[in-house]
Amino acid sequence: MTAHVVGIGLDGAEGLPVPVLKLVESATLLVGSERHLGYFPDHPAQRQILGDLTEAIAAIRNSLAGGGSIVILVSGDPLFFGFGRLLLAALPPEQLTFHPHLSSVQLAFNRIKVSWHDARAISAHGRSAGELLDALRSGADKLAVLTDSNHTPAAIARLLLSLDLPYSYDLWVCENLGGADERVQSWPALEAGDLPKLEQQTFEPLNVVVLLRRTEELYHKKIDLSKLPLLGLPDRTFLSFSDRPGLMTKREIRTLLLGELGLAPGQTIWDVGAGTGSVSIEMARLCPTSRVYAIEKTAAGTLLIEQNCRRLQVPNVISIYGSAPEILYRLPAPDRIVIGGSGGQLRQILGVCGGLLSPGGSIVLALATVENLNDALIWAGERARREGGWNYRLLQVQLSRSVPVGSLTRFSPLNPITLLTVTKE
Repeated sequence: MTAHVVGIGLDGAEGLPVPVLKLVESATLLVGSERHLGYFPDHPAQRQILGDLTEAIAAIRNSLAGGGSIVILVSGDPLFFGFGRLLLAALPPEQLTFHPHLSSVQLAFNRIKVSWHDARAISAHGRSAGELLDALRSGADKLAVLTDSNHTPAAIARLLLSLDLPYSYDLWVCENLGGADERVQSWPALEAGDLPKLEQQTFEPLNVVVLLRRTEELYHKKIDLSKLPLLGLPDRTFLSFSDRPGLMTKREIRTLLLGELGLAPGQTIWDVGAGTGSVSIEMARLCPTSRVYAIEKTAAGTLLIEQNCRRLQVPNVISIYGSAPEILYRLPAPDRIVIGGSGGQLRQILGVCGGLLSPGGSIVLALATVENLNDALIWAGERARREGGWNYRLLQVQLSRSVPVGSLTRFSPLNPITLLTVTKE
């Protein structure tokens, strides 16, 4: 015997194809939630409410053994974050036949008229927000979030805004999809000012949140410089790589790195592997009489640095397109050097930097891997033994930011970084 797992929408029995409807009508055991069973009030079959899942599966197994005709009613697609997964874990696949309906995610993207073949679906229903956090930090373009009473649309919006991301999202809330009281609302380029309205609003329990990442309007959005802090610019201040939106030195790391550098007015500074230019711009704003050379090996990165400099009205950053260490010989001797990226050439870059660094200068490296840290320490030790007058110190940085999780708060760690400061006395 086979149990038929039937996906059903808010349009009830009317939305089922005729062959599937006939399967339901011939069932001797009908399993489903109270809402799903309510679509068939006059059905003569024995009913099993999906409350205690263990009890429901036991009833299905007993009915299969007795030769009954079983139909299990579930929402949408049974194998899309649905009861189908649990059934497959409890029963042999040959005893199950699936009849999917349209999923809520499929309906949501069709309602907002956006293709969803490249969307990432996340279920926050009865789970932690860890997967959603990772997706937002990595800059996922399209997200569909299945909510619950803790991870409400307002809670998701609050989480998104707390992350200080260098990009924004359009937020859509799609309620009762496929039903007579269906409602779809949007909050374009969600901002902190939208949160009170979201928190005051009551949403139907059956809702899906869709998040669509924006990039283009940020290039034209003006920044009120008077509202920016002197030190520690928020990550959202900077334009970032559209294909690698999370690739930026985070605000907390930038602040510590600047402290390690010991900046002074009128210096020449190199930022090797400048990326988005966030560190270069922080240095240039703190020391307007210094010259900061932001070296980046990709044309897209060089353009991004120049765009960020224009947006933040920083005139003393010189964007240099070229690969280190070759490009470094063309630059004036530095008083301070930041190395954020090396492209696999760390030892060679350090060799050139050590030879060109002015007396009394410092090199600060932000290192994310053990291998690069080991290479840098070997170089610093060899330099000290060969020349004398070289010293180094290490600062291991392991930070966590607070993030809201439903009505609670927890800490979410940033990637650990080691700051290596090498000084030439």
